[in-house]
Amino acid sequence: MTDFLLELRSEEIPARMQARAREDLARLFAAELARAGLTASETVTYATPRRLALIARGLPEATAAVSEEIKGPRASAPPQALEGFLRKTGLTREQLTERDGVLYAISEKPGRATAEVLAEAVAAVIRGFPWPKSMRWGAESRSTESLRWVRPLHGIIALFGEQVVPVSVAGVESGAATRGHRFHHPGAITIGSAADYVEKLRACHVIVDQDERAALIRERAAALAAEAGLVLVEDEGLVAENAGLTEWPVPLLGRFDPAFLDVPPEVIQLTARVNQKYFVCRDADGRLANAFVCTANIAASDGGAKIVDGNRKVLAARLSDARFFYETDLKVPLEQQAAKLEKIVFHEKLGTVTDKVERVARLARWLVEEGVILSARGEDLASLADMAGRAARLAKADLVTGMVGEFPELQGLMGGYYAAAQGEPAAVAEAVRDHYKPVGQGDDVPTAPVTVAVSLADKLDSITQFFAADLRPSGSKDPFALRRSALGVIALILDNGLRFPLSQVASRDVLDFFADRLKVQQREAGVRHDLIDAVFALGGENDLVRLLARVRALQSFVGTEDGANLLAGYKRAANILKKEGVGDAVPAPLHAPLSYTPEKDEAALIAALDSAEPAAADAVAREDFEGAMAALATLRAPIDAFFDHVTVNDPDPAKRAARLALLARVRAAVHTVADFAKIEG
Repeated sequence: MTDFLLELRSEEIPARMQARAREDLARLFAAELARAGLTASETVTYATPRRLALIARGLPEATAAVSEEIKGPRASAPPQALEGFLRKTGLTREQLTERDGVLYAISEKPGRATAEVLAEAVAAVIRGFPWPKSMRWGAESRSTESLRWVRPLHGIIALFGEQVVPVSVAGVESGAATRGHRFHHPGAITIGSAADYVEKLRACHVIVDQDERAALIRERAAALAAEAGLVLVEDEGLVAENAGLTEWPVPLLGRFDPAFLDVPPEVIQLTARVNQKYFVCRDADGRLANAFVCTANIAASDGGAKIVDGNRKVLAARLSDARFFYETDLKVPLEQQAAKLEKIVFHEKLGTVTDKVERVARLARWLVEEGVILSARGEDLASLADMAGRAARLAKADLVTGMVGEFPELQGLMGGYYAAAQGEPAAVAEAVRDHYKPVGQGDDVPTAPVTVAVSLADKLDSITQFFAADLRPSGSKDPFALRRSALGVIALILDNGLRFPLSQVASRDVLDFFADRLKVQQREAGVRHDLIDAVFALGGENDLVRLLARVRALQSFVGTEDGANLLAGYKRAANILKKEGVGDAVPAPLHAPLSYTPEKDEAALIAALDSAEPAAADAVAREDFEGAMAALATLRAPIDAFFDHVTVNDPDPAKRAARLALLARVRAAVHTVADFAKIEG
């Protein structure tokens, strides 16, 4: 078995494309081998800014011979059929094989040299590579048939063992030579085989393994910060990006003017990260420090002093711009900024951002005034409502600021800073800052009353308005992130124990949408989706806190023997009622006096229902759902005995009607808790 090495060397591959390029290279190469009946025992891929490489291990020297069989006509078929088959296969009658009276054309295809297969595979992979962005170059670029690659392709290594596999693509010939680090070792390097590829390049200041480069950056950056008495702010995305920008990464720590620390720390961190790909550090107290870690692509003779100084100057220029935006924005009151929102269209069907802000402000005030959101600090509702309305009207104002224009990721956050600096109450500033939260799984859920009011109102407005405009999510499409907003609403309600019926602000289709999102949100907590459906199906239950308490009690109950047996009895009763055409609206009174003496087990079920029905209804009214389940559990034995000993479809019409009504009572009693028909099992 032999290993194969492929290296495609080009000008700089953008860091953001490298991981996907490695996956595509492995996938396309494996597909080409599979067409020839080959499979590698292992495939590894590497990416640096200047090369994309693959090593396929354990390939045979040649493909296996293949026997191909084509079924023909029967031996007794007319001559015309035989002649047509012979023309199709190019064989004579003597070369056919007869088996069970049927003729077959059997041909043996010899194996092919693996090197020949690899040559075709490499050319196909290069020409069919799906770069998200690619280019043509040189004189041949005048033709639309010329090769497209992410950047100009300069070299191809194709080694099967120590043998060069001949490949020629767009004038680039394969060989065994590559180049090392652009500055440390710019000359040619001859690779012997896949076995020495990684180490030969390492000797020439190229670490081809992206994971090794990432680990080096992560560990050295943290060590530099620790040596300075600081803590590196971890950022795996930045680690991967720096690994994709360097072939010989050398992290270096530098300092910037501490005067810039007057700018909000998030602004400094984002400026350093987005514009310069730098890490930032914190001091022992968790405050942002005036330090950064950059990643050089060269081991400088002066230890990186000049590199650090150059990066410090560039960062200073960026931070000066950020400070200018911050100070300029501070000079304009948020109220004046908010006035500009009337010129920004929120959506063509939903008006301007100002229109949305006014809707959110009204809804936020309503949530407070109705007592949905209360303060643990004792503020009166009127004061809370005023602050909620004020915060809502300022919440989107930072969208028109210079800082958010430069860094959209800071929307909300900058508004909070500006509100606090301009003298708004702390609760208002906090609500402006955090009203987008939670924005995803694991994000903090606001608990401050004013923030909760504005955040909840903002998300509810988006969902209800887009649904009203028939712009709801469909399949995998959710352009307005309404699913995420719904999960945010659910988290706000459940984490804060907010008690109000969603039907007061949401239509039926929106409630169904929330039911679907609740099932997603509760799946990780182990809550069964069918039980959520069972409670929602009754209608009228859209207080999510109460609904979830009911669902959890129901899940505990159906997991018991009593619960499982009651479910079975319910379904048997429901099936009989369905078969007999007895819907939810029972024609005869459920509690009509009997015109006959009931049988023993029939009377026992009546007595059990007389006790369980009011007990379950009373427990539900008190939100004692465990108590409601306990009341229903008393029906289990009487229902079993009833079905064992009583004939429902009695020839006597009076008995038959009364017993169907009794089963309808069972169904109605169970429905005080949930629609058991929706429960699986």
